[in-house]
Amino acid sequence: MGPGLFDTGNNRKICVDVMRNYNIPKHKLIELYILMSKIRMTELKIEELYPNEEMKTPVHLCVGQEAIAAAISANLNKDDYCISNHRGHGHYIAKGGDLKAMIAELYCKETGCSKGRGGSMHLVDLRVGLLGSSSIVGGGIPIAVGVALAVNMRHEKRVSVVFFGDAATEEGIFYESVNFAVLKKLPVVFICENNFYSVLSHQKARQAFDNIYNRLEGCGIPGYRVDGCDAVDAYNTAKSCIQNARNGKGPSLIEARAYRWRGHAGPGSDYHLGARPKKDLDDWIRKCPLKKLKNFMLKNKIVTDRKLDLIETPLKKEVEDAFRFAQKSPLPNKEEISKYLYC
Repeated sequence: MGPGLFDTGNNRKICVDVMRNYNIPKHKLIELYILMSKIRMTELKIEELYPNEEMKTPVHLCVGQEAIAAAISANLNKDDYCISNHRGHGHYIAKGGDLKAMIAELYCKETGCSKGRGGSMHLVDLRVGLLGSSSIVGGGIPIAVGVALAVNMRHEKRVSVVFFGDAATEEGIFYESVNFAVLKKLPVVFICENNFYSVLSHQKARQAFDNIYNRLEGCGIPGYRVDGCDAVDAYNTAKSCIQNARNGKGPSLIEARAYRWRGHAGPGSDYHLGARPKKDLDDWIRKCPLKKLKNFMLKNKIVTDRKLDLIETPLKKEVEDAFRFAQKSPLPNKEEISKYLYC
């Protein structure tokens, strides 16, 4: 961890409860790698083509944070619910969202997942339980709790998960929602993707203590801190939390610590602005989640380099096809531009 970030000392990972040591099946490890690779390829392609100014929407890239979305979603069923935020491409892809529809949405096309009316920050795919994303900081948290309440009222075995950033833990709605979730013992898992920055403002400039993972102990909710660059670590912790929620044991919180390699919005870095040290980026790139998982699988003879090549080739084609589909898709009719919009 580079200078300017919190020094966590020996408390790199602290759990309120002792986590079980799960053995991840080989096919799950490969699934994680596929999801992470697909997210990385998609984000890099967006970054490559965004300067052409054909995507008329702000984009918030999650390069460097791919392991979190993949590890959580690999533990979810298709009919489990997911609520995302403004940096939601990875969540959408990992949950199984239609990639062509997502890219078309960035191009504001009628074939987009929100009919071209929502853009990058309002992605939805009801087919796979992705109920949408919100550009409001912390905006998805109460929605996820409401969804979990509906699950309980219907006596279903589904789980609701919500992704949000470290800045969302500064919002009052976070604590109000958690209080209600604990009171009703709802099947919801709160996922804080802590990348240490809210735009260009470091966490230590906004929060007195580096304790997001256990900040809710007083509310009666277990909290866990995981290495957000380690898909295996994140997967194991998520598995326990999601199983507990599904089995009626109530909500939990996971703080997954990673680092966004790009600026807050748009392509490229923001280090020239002087708010984030370049050394931090270099340190985190060495912890690349994709390389970490790849090396783990190669070391344990789960895959070979040849096998990885065979995995990556169709993914590249899928991403290319999605962009071609989006570029060729029609824009919404001018006469219907206000359709699907509510105010």
